[in-house]
Amino acid sequence: MFQRRSIFLAAAVALCPAMALQALAEPISFAARDGVRVYAEFDKTEGKPRGTILLFHMAGSNKSEYAPLAPILNKAGFATLAVDQRSGGNLWGDINETAAKVGTGYDYADAIPDLDAAIAYASAQYSGPIIVWGSSYSSALVFIVAARHPEVKALLAFSPAEYIQGYSIEKEAAKLSIPVFITSAPDGGEVSAGRALASAVPGHKAVQYVPKNGAHGSSTLRRDADAAGADENWKHVMGFLDRALPR
Repeated sequence: MFQRRSIFLAAAVALCPAMALQALAEPISFAARDGVRVYAEFDKTEGKPRGTILLFHMAGSNKSEYAPLAPILNKAGFATLAVDQRSGGNLWGDINETAAKVGTGYDYADAIPDLDAAIAYASAQYSGPIIVWGSSYSSALVFIVAARHPEVKALLAFSPAEYIQGYSIEKEAAKLSIPVFITSAPDGGEVSAGRALASAVPGHKAVQYVPKNGAHGSSTLRRDADAAGADENWKHVMGFLDRALPR
């Protein structure tokens, strides 16, 4: 039986690699502190594990924002947990499971318990360092949660800015003592917002990368959204990860 199953899996990978990778992903869920059930997808690392990266999406989006990105991180030695926050939607042709179950009416700050819960779940379930990765509005939220979770060992923010009502993300950045990577589209407003946050992180721990070609949020790494810049932008992301969490 095991031999037949292995042969079937090998055939699936050969015929449809994307389908096979999706089949190997592990759907999970966990409860936020207010009782909302948060849905996510876990993908194992390939080779020696270097840590777990928690992937948070942009506005109107869902965990499928990371469908083409997670396998690249897995191959580099990182497990990934892509999360459906309650403030999201159905971009990338997929459904945000968390938002679909709780309904509409949640703003960006309302998703903070989802990020807290993801960090708590990953810390309890997986070994190694925790890294948080945010896209657009969630790239602001990761500064808030990283500042109060010492288990977070590095932060990547894609197009961060002062998106969150009731919070100063610059003040949250000033509380950090971990390596921080900030990037954005090569847009003047995005670059300026990223520079302010990078300057606020103490001890020169933050690096800001301004791409020649880029897109908003984590889309800057997707070839379908940023064909001209994705490969070069990946080099800078991997360079940061290699410095922050050496192989």
